[in-house]
Amino acid sequence: MRLLFAEDERDLNRILTKKLTEEGYSVDSCYDGVEAMDYLTAIHYDGVILDVMMPKADGFAVLENMRKQGIDTPVLFLTARDAVSDRVHGLDLGASDYLVKPFSMEELMARVRALTRRSYDTQSSTLTAADLTMDLRAHTVTRAGKTIELSAKEYALLSYLLHNKNLVLTREQIEDHIWNADYEGGTNVVDVYIRYLRKKVDDGFEPKLIHTVRGVGYVLREESEGDAP
Repeated sequence: MRLLFAEDERDLNRILTKKLTEEGYSVDSCYDGVEAMDYLTAIHYDGVILDVMMPKADGFAVLENMRKQGIDTPVLFLTARDAVSDRVHGLDLGASDYLVKPFSMEELMARVRALTRRSYDTQSSTLTAADLTMDLRAHTVTRAGKTIELSAKEYALLSYLLHNKNLVLTREQIEDHIWNADYEGGTNVVDVYIRYLRKKVDDGFEPKLIHTVRGVGYVLREESEGDAP
């Protein structure tokens, strides 16, 4: 899932961006509210994490601007301000959740998982297709009871495919969600990672789950419908 993280405390920004990336999220990070609004205008995100007290424009202003533009992406506020009036104000503006500093990394990850579930309108922390299971809380993947070890990018790609099960995704959609704005890799990166994922998820198993739709992109589904190999 692709996240925007806006936090002006640079050490905290760096630490949390690294942790979120390790958890399989694609993260664009910035340090002020104006930069956050620029990102939000240009890119579709699955979730947004906003510090309230930022320079140039605070988190409340960013959220208000998002909703005025019709951007309904779920938002989690991070703040040192724990007054009830601040929490009420943020929720009234359309925030999904509110986490007061200091917080544990485990709680933040749980809140982020809940945030992205809202984005895909699901309440489950388990994604399945045939005998493939992804546990988002434990960060594990199994097929037919066998544990499958994935890199962070492979995990992110499989998660995106499972969240959009039975929907054909273009290469551009996949690249936009799995790689952040700083990515400068090759044009065939999606095809390369699909091959990596197929070797781990489909080789030696039936039915095959990851299918190519010629001239369009890829889809994860349990039955083939004449797709290209």
